[in-house]
Amino acid sequence: MDKPWKRFERRIAAVLDDAERVPITGRQRGDAPDIRHEWLSIEAKFRASLPGWIDNGLDQAKASDRGGQLPVVSAGDKGRKVGDCWVVGRLGDWLDFFGG
Repeated sequence: MDKPWKRFERRIAAVLDDAERVPITGRQRGDAPDIRHEWLSIEAKFRASLPGWIDNGLDQAKASDRGGQLPVVSAGDKGRKVGDCWVVGRLGDWLDFFGG
């Protein structure tokens, strides 16, 4: 049986148009992303749980949506340049906004 992270990579690739999981066999860090896509470089990270503050922020962003907006959380930390901050969103919202 596949490990949970492999199943997660396959599930993500399956919902994106023209996406394909890249097997880890023979691959070095930086050679290829976890999921091959035309215009996205996707590294899939699976964890037993994610920080609750991300869900909280996404819930707030969704509640503030005034129609047709993509809810995201922008996250940074002390000393990080604004251009290096994270933008995090839910895949379902992404697919609704951009399509597969």
